[in-house]
Amino acid sequence: MAEAGFPVWNQRMWSARGKLLGQVARNRRPEDPRPSLTLRREDLVGILRAAATREGAQIVTGRRMSEPGDLDGPAELVIGADGMWSFTRTLLNPAAKPPRYAGVYSVSGTAATLDTAAETGVFNMIFSRGGAFVHMTAPDGTIWWNAQVADSYEPSHERLDRTSPALLADLFRDCARVESILERARVDSRTLTHVLPETPLRHDRHHVLIGDAVHPVGAGQGASMALEDAVVLARHLAAARDDRLGRGRSGASGIPDALAAFDAARQKRLRKMTVAARRNRDAKTMGPLKAHVRDLVMPIVFPRAYPAATNWLYDFDTGSLPRS
Repeated sequence: MAEAGFPVWNQRMWSARGKLLGQVARNRRPEDPRPSLTLRREDLVGILRAAATREGAQIVTGRRMSEPGDLDGPAELVIGADGMWSFTRTLLNPAAKPPRYAGVYSVSGTAATLDTAAETGVFNMIFSRGGAFVHMTAPDGTIWWNAQVADSYEPSHERLDRTSPALLADLFRDCARVESILERARVDSRTLTHVLPETPLRHDRHHVLIGDAVHPVGAGQGASMALEDAVVLARHLAAARDDRLGRGRSGASGIPDALAAFDAARQKRLRKMTVAARRNRDAKTMGPLKAHVRDLVMPIVFPRAYPAATNWLYDFDTGSLPRS
């Protein structure tokens, strides 16, 4: 997987005027010798699909399920890992509220280098009146960027599709660095950010929701939480199977208890992650007065408070995947 991306060691936070607000280790404990890795979403998907295929998974595309298990008859277990607009979630919760717009939309792309000697391995986040702007320099000098635009009114798909580097440059015009990047930029993707009200029913006897289908946390942790879900669920299912087989009975009959145990094991951590994600979004939608206070206080507080506030993310141990 490392070959598909590049290492990012540090995270630097900046004001729109170019003031350094703080520097911390990027998505790791400071003493961890392993760097964070940045790669494109499509590359990650391809790597995970290839790994699943090697393990014997059958991947079917181009078909939509009308009810659980209808691809191959009744299913013993349906795992709803089908994203924020999950079909499985609607089956479990027909009256549940759908995702709602979170007040932020995201535009991403690449840009030609500004400086051939630009430092790689640094995640830069700039707080601006327009929202937050992230940029990193890849080893080949290309700038990878992401604009997280604060807008309380949900843009239509037509308006979102018209979002160009020039329009973004106007929104982030209080930051010369952002404007200079966008002058050389192209747009690769545009995405609305949504939040999901708490899902009343997360599992029943033969269905369970994981990942963005039940807790789309964002804050750069969506894939991490989904992968944690997968490992923890596999361990609970394997434990139920081994327990039942050890008693000379079918392993399938332990599925409901395994799903309940998995759900209970994940709730505390996921609720904490949801709160952290909300704070992350709020930091990008501050008014001028709060932003001014943030820029004054952050250089003093951030380097000291950040590790204590995030180490719980990296101290978690999912345990090993069970053997089949």
